[in-house]
Amino acid sequence: MDKLKVRLQYWIPQHGLTRVMGKLASAKAGSLTTAVIRWFIKHYKVNMDEALHPDPTHYKSFNQFFVRELKPGVRPIADGDEVITHPADACVSQFGPIDDGQLIQAKGHRYSALELLGGDEALAQEFDQGAFATLYLSPRDYHRVHMPCDGTLRQMIYVPGDLFSVNPLTAENVPNLFARNERVVCIFDTEFGPMAQVLVGATIVGSIELVWAGTVTPPRGNTVYRWDYPAQGDKSVVLKKGEEMGRFKLGSTVINLFAKDRIRFDDSMLHEVPTVMGSAYAHKQ
Repeated sequence: MDKLKVRLQYWIPQHGLTRVMGKLASAKAGSLTTAVIRWFIKHYKVNMDEALHPDPTHYKSFNQFFVRELKPGVRPIADGDEVITHPADACVSQFGPIDDGQLIQAKGHRYSALELLGGDEALAQEFDQGAFATLYLSPRDYHRVHMPCDGTLRQMIYVPGDLFSVNPLTAENVPNLFARNERVVCIFDTEFGPMAQVLVGATIVGSIELVWAGTVTPPRGNTVYRWDYPAQGDKSVVLKKGEEMGRFKLGSTVINLFAKDRIRFDDSMLHEVPTVMGSAYAHKQ
């Protein structure tokens, strides 16, 4: 059955299905929308006590519910200038060193930082022998993505690609998954050196949005797009630790890359262990 689930993802029209689901998720269908939200909450055991608006009838579309805000103070940000915090509620899929430009996807599968970052050799070199972490957002999770540390945006890269599911089953069975799926790469300059925060698309992820750019995906196609940002001035993008930087409309994965000898992971980092946004993730080395 698992093999069939994976094989079906090669056969289905990934982009077409995603466009249809994106339109349905953004539709304002009154009582039908509320019924779908109530089913989703029950099925995935979503903790609505944490939501700023816990009543399902508050949300006019499924997307509004999916990117719901949390109550103030529900996710305290770990103090300390040398502390990096988790960017999202997620499960730790993989983390560790970037060996010879390779990241671990799952047991028996590796992929290259070069491909993940859109083929920019100079950029990939900045993270050579550094560290990475892959964080999987499940359907029940809070789906806004925040800054793990203070950062100044240097570059944003849109990389087109497939839209495989990014759950653990697919990660274990689809080679090069995160470097073949559509994604948005955000490069920040920080006190910890360069940091990449990569938002990976997936099947039925309607869009990826960023606070400084709005909706980045779609478009979809075959072109890699790059935007450069100044370090200072009116067009610079400077975000503080814990500030929102983006969101998924329907869930996916966040991947962080750090430079060599700049960070050490917190002792709480363990494979397949759930995390919450704002908790300690890593420390300055």
